[in-house]
Amino acid sequence: MNPLPFFPCAGRRALHAPTRREFIYGLGASLGSVALTSLLAETAGPTSKNPLAAKQSHSPAKAKNCIFLMMEGGPSHIDTFDPKPALAKLHLQEFVREGKTKSAMESGKRYYVQSPFKFRRCGQSGADMAENWEHLAKVADDICFYRGCQVDSVNHPTAMYQMNCGNRFGGDPAIGAWVTHGLGSLNQDLPGFIVLPELSHPQGGSANWSNGYLPAHFQGTPLRSQGSPILDLLPPSGITSNHQRANLDLLAKLNQKHHAQHPWHAELLARMDNYELAFRMQMQVPDVIDLEHETEKTRESYGLGNGPTDAVGRKCLLARKLVEQGVRFVQLYAGTWDSHDYIERAHGNLVRQVDQPIAALIADLKQRGLLDSTLVVWCGEFGRSPDNGVRGGTAYGRDHNPKGMTIWMAGGGVKSGHAIGATDETGSEAVECVHHVRDLHVTLLHLLGLNDSQLTFYHGGRFKQLSQFGGTVIKELIA
Repeated sequence: MNPLPFFPCAGRRALHAPTRREFIYGLGASLGSVALTSLLAETAGPTSKNPLAAKQSHSPAKAKNCIFLMMEGGPSHIDTFDPKPALAKLHLQEFVREGKTKSAMESGKRYYVQSPFKFRRCGQSGADMAENWEHLAKVADDICFYRGCQVDSVNHPTAMYQMNCGNRFGGDPAIGAWVTHGLGSLNQDLPGFIVLPELSHPQGGSANWSNGYLPAHFQGTPLRSQGSPILDLLPPSGITSNHQRANLDLLAKLNQKHHAQHPWHAELLARMDNYELAFRMQMQVPDVIDLEHETEKTRESYGLGNGPTDAVGRKCLLARKLVEQGVRFVQLYAGTWDSHDYIERAHGNLVRQVDQPIAALIADLKQRGLLDSTLVVWCGEFGRSPDNGVRGGTAYGRDHNPKGMTIWMAGGGVKSGHAIGATDETGSEAVECVHHVRDLHVTLLHLLGLNDSQLTFYHGGRFKQLSQFGGTVIKELIA
């Protein structure tokens, strides 16, 4: 056999000793070669020069963009949107979890805790809200509250991964990556999936917005909350756009030559595309992130310039601008809601930070005609338990609860002005319209025109999907 076989991928005879993969790839136009070519094409992802080009949805979409408001730490449904009057009668009575014996609880007794917040009915729909949600109450009729969702984990990192990626153990694509994989982006000068994190990343880190096993084009792009939103966004002094264009053209030639010899290296294609995207972003991003040119009325409505609301207000306003510019999926992180004690103070401070900005976001989207086409989702990774207080003290708090939580949605084809599902009388567990988080994911994809069973990617010997093994649409949530 010729020691230097002809490799179709190189278009010439190799000038180096072939690797095992190159040798197999160059064996010829046999059935095995065709099968290998097909397999490599599947694992390398789309071969289009523009994998983020807008794509046709599987079905007519009710929403074309999504803003995902992630309240990391697990906000308490019992103290926000799901009042439990029964807890007033049980307050500070001893609590024993189902399946636990008395002796198992002796080392650390637990007690029922009533909510420190009073509730009221809001809007024509009569939505239940704690009284400290002053601004969100004004848009209550635009919101669909869902109280039937359940997750599997009581640990923050694994629960975050499951809510964001469908899998508790990390390494899978985030929902924003799946959405951009399925629909592409509406603006080729900006990433299709943008993340607005806190100054410190959430538990589990950047894997919460990873592309996982999808091609690297679909990973989330985080914008920093302080300083330049993207490091090295602008070129050094004295470097013109013409200089950059010439350098990129030379680099592209070298990379294309290398890729011709190694067509299975999908990461190289992604890197080449990212260089071009970064070049285009230098023109787009400064205008998009500039909030100073918004009207004073708009800035005030989001709480900019006001200490407690300024940080979240800037993120919410930026999220509106991003979807307005065609960014497909924006995920926004706000606060750390893990209130094991002093819940009145902790949740009170957090609500003050997010209440006005989030209400302004919904009102602003609606006023601009964007709410119908933008799905807004508010959630944490799980809810809180009705217990975990301290007898005779004031440091009342709540533990993690994967079986009861409140998630709400607005716009994007959901049933506004409704409360769907319910938890039991103490808020311990969902008892009506109960669905696993996988069904929530399937429903969000459905609202965006995507079918979870069709939105798959071949990896690890099988076709994988966001729901892991399939799910059902929660029809009660859809208008």
